[in-house]
Amino acid sequence: MELVKNIKQSKLIKYVFYALIGSIALAISSKIKIPFYPVPMTMQTFIVLVIGIGYGWKLGLATVSLYLFEGIIGLPVFSGTPEKGIGLIYFTGPTMGYLLGFLITVYVSGKFEYDGNLLKNFFKLFLATSFIYILGMAWLGNLIGWEKPIFQLGAQPFLLAELFKILIATFTINLIKKINKLI
Repeated sequence: MELVKNIKQSKLIKYVFYALIGSIALAISSKIKIPFYPVPMTMQTFIVLVIGIGYGWKLGLATVSLYLFEGIIGLPVFSGTPEKGIGLIYFTGPTMGYLLGFLITVYVSGKFEYDGNLLKNFFKLFLATSFIYILGMAWLGNLIGWEKPIFQLGAQPFLLAELFKILIATFTINLIKKINKLI
């Protein structure tokens, strides 16, 4: 009985450690701006996909939830923080829908089974990523008004970069899965 308890505790510690590492990776990826057309990109959505593929949906959800919690309580983990504010005030601003979309994206990308079919894998990751933009644009439209060009403001400038990140994730699925086996 004691052995089972120790094994469960060590698994929990291991999962907490992985969630912390994932939330740190998300925070770092939100701060690095890579020159891209038409707007600079961060690698945040790529990391969300990697967490989903590598951790699976349960640990992936825990990791992204931890990241969001860190930002909500005021740690400067979100893109644009602390320059544009921190905590709940920043979270409930224009990016809230996109940040909440991370949860659905990590869940969907963590639930999918991936095989050697690059085209099918690409479309699975494309579908998973689309939830970031669906929730993001829904929140943005609610916030600034639907009479504004929501798609042109909230998705169009980022689509080329998103396709690039989805392609990278698609071609690295096998590597991500190998790393996952070490976990």
